[in-house]
Amino acid sequence: MEKLGFYRDTWAEIDLDAITSNVSSMKTHLGSHVKLIAVVKANAYGHGDVQVAKAAIETGAEQLAVAFLDEAISLRHAGITVPILVMGASRQTDVKIALEYDLALTVFSLKWLKEAVNQEEAKDKRVSIHLKVDTGMGRLGIREEQEFKDVLQFIRESTFFNLEGVYTHFATADELDTHYFEEQLHKFTLFVKNIDIEKIMIHCANSATGLRFPENVFNAVRFGISMYGLAPSLEIINQLPFQLKEAFSLHSKLVHVKRIPKGAKVSYGATYVADEDQWIGTLPIGYADGWIRRLRESEVLVDGKRVPIIGRICMDQLMIKLPNEKAIGTKVTLIGSQDKEKITVDEVASRLDTINYEVPCIITSRVPRVFLRNQGVVEVRNELLRGSFK
Repeated sequence: MEKLGFYRDTWAEIDLDAITSNVSSMKTHLGSHVKLIAVVKANAYGHGDVQVAKAAIETGAEQLAVAFLDEAISLRHAGITVPILVMGASRQTDVKIALEYDLALTVFSLKWLKEAVNQEEAKDKRVSIHLKVDTGMGRLGIREEQEFKDVLQFIRESTFFNLEGVYTHFATADELDTHYFEEQLHKFTLFVKNIDIEKIMIHCANSATGLRFPENVFNAVRFGISMYGLAPSLEIINQLPFQLKEAFSLHSKLVHVKRIPKGAKVSYGATYVADEDQWIGTLPIGYADGWIRRLRESEVLVDGKRVPIIGRICMDQLMIKLPNEKAIGTKVTLIGSQDKEKITVDEVASRLDTINYEVPCIITSRVPRVFLRNQGVVEVRNELLRGSFK
């Protein structure tokens, strides 16, 4: 793998064609009157923010969204020039940073606005903001209608703020029971009933809402989890209007193969005892890479067949039980396809008793990301070597 810019036999592959396919399908599904905001927070859910952002923009995404200023600034340093919304809380003292990098901030209280005005340094510049309404998620947002009106009035009277958007976030849009979703939607509709939708972005829709309820998205959608080819939840997986293409896969190679006798023990704690003579292989991936110890006794793919992980997963290595002797360098797939067999992100999430969002996010930055187009490598990102290789 040296020629690809990394020196270990473990890597993640990001299929940028899958990203563009999902974005294109979503835009067709929503119609040309709806803007698509590509959500690339948390390093694009572990996929690679710059590369995913560029692929989404090339396919028609008009804007990006991140969680924190640092993520947005990183994208600017990478040459990304489209509008970027920071959805998390920013300090009032950092409005000058938002101005410097041309970033839109989320505002969720009148108090924040009044304190932010005191940071004004340039009379001829206006900070772009999106108002966040808390309709029932209970995180950030304005809950009371009167405060919302006061905030709008304060913005109208100020020369420092440019109201670019108003939004909320649904807590249960990915569930079959839509009662709470409908309650939140009704509350949000009341908040924005007097907002000029021709001038202001109104966005309440995440992936689940955009996929299931396109008639309720107003004029913009925040496309997050499903841009990466993952369903917002297994509960609604059969309600999707088009087929999602999973972009993330994870691979390694056998670095050592040995035959052990019946009764031999494997890994820390000697918890695995061979019940017969058997072949085992060692992979250079472990819990420091995000393949955590809870995944012991799960499966990987070798030559298109499922084989079990045995013993405790180590920090940097794990062992698998092989059906027969395999050559050093044999490719092993932990997430993805080999021949007709596949291990999905959803399957790994189920093993971990979590959601698919978490799985690519926990694969750490020391695992190189290999970006593919037309099944060929176009770029490799190796955070340990602090660089990209093309």
